[in-house]
Amino acid sequence: MSIKNRLLRWVFRMHGVTGLITGIFLILLGLSGSALVFMEELDHYTNKHLFQVKETAAKMSLDTIYHRITAQYPRLSGIAWLNPQAAPTEAYNYRLYLNDGKIHTYDLAVLTIDPYTGRIIREGRYDQWQSGFMQWLFQFHFSFHFGMPGTLLTAVLGITMLISILTGVLIYRKQVWKVLCFKKPIRWHNRRMLSSDLHRIVGIWSLLFNAVIFFTGFWLNLFAFDSSAWHSKMQVNPPNRADVLSIDSLYKKASHALPQLKVHSVYMPTQPGRGFAIRGSLPGDNPFFGQASSVTLDVKSGAVEAIKESDKLDFSEKLRTLVLPLHAGSFGGLPVRILYVFIGLTPGLLSITGFLLYLKRTNKQRKS
Repeated sequence: MSIKNRLLRWVFRMHGVTGLITGIFLILLGLSGSALVFMEELDHYTNKHLFQVKETAAKMSLDTIYHRITAQYPRLSGIAWLNPQAAPTEAYNYRLYLNDGKIHTYDLAVLTIDPYTGRIIREGRYDQWQSGFMQWLFQFHFSFHFGMPGTLLTAVLGITMLISILTGVLIYRKQVWKVLCFKKPIRWHNRRMLSSDLHRIVGIWSLLFNAVIFFTGFWLNLFAFDSSAWHSKMQVNPPNRADVLSIDSLYKKASHALPQLKVHSVYMPTQPGRGFAIRGSLPGDNPFFGQASSVTLDVKSGAVEAIKESDKLDFSEKLRTLVLPLHAGSFGGLPVRILYVFIGLTPGLLSITGFLLYLKRTNKQRKS
């Protein structure tokens, strides 16, 4: 047997092994990822009764809400206000960053509050059903609800999928152009060849998108390879600090520092060494850079620590900012997001058709 044939056989075997080992996980990641493309919309749709509040005379101050949250959760890593652009009849939605010191949990929580009365409408950890299905699914997507080990697993799955894609390109290299030119149709009426046709054609057409999605997924969970991240997860958060200026005044100062910024999220620190920050987009911002424009303030003095405008970021910062929009499909409008939903289903389809091909080859070898 020639070296070329040996190499191709090895590539073929590697393609099959990576697909078989990761198949069920890729189905779960693909399905959850497709749903999360419309996470905010689905969360609002399935919890309409939670987000609708009665508009009264005046909303509570951000200070009051902040101190209520920190009093109820005395050991937080931080608080993110997720909908600062909320309509007058919409509840405020917060993400709480917890840390119970356990390596197998990933400590995110949601808190939805009526800004007029202070009534807590919804609260719970992301791995609890009362937090909402989309929150549960969000944490499942990047950690399988198994903390840092689960996060590491999803990062490794990103690598194995990339290996599967590269080996698939080598296996089907002579058919790529024919498939893209529609010269290799799916033989729907031939049950024996249907799984093979679907595997080849779906794989080739989704190749670039899947490579981007799984590489960016790997990159987002790259911190799981850092031992210091594991160490920090094993440390229970210290008590919240109290030396923070008025949250309302910090928000006002940050907004004045970059008045054209459309604020998409607000980060309120609860531990020393972290700044108050607003993040969003500016008119004319490239959608590929998502919510890269931001203002960060010192929480003690209120001084501006940093102002970042997406079009002025250096090359490395733009690359880092590009990862999340490329992974989630948030860089485009509705057509792009719908495309991402369908692309998210392809790893599952490829896993199923690949498994059917494996069974077919196994049965053929037994008969021979």
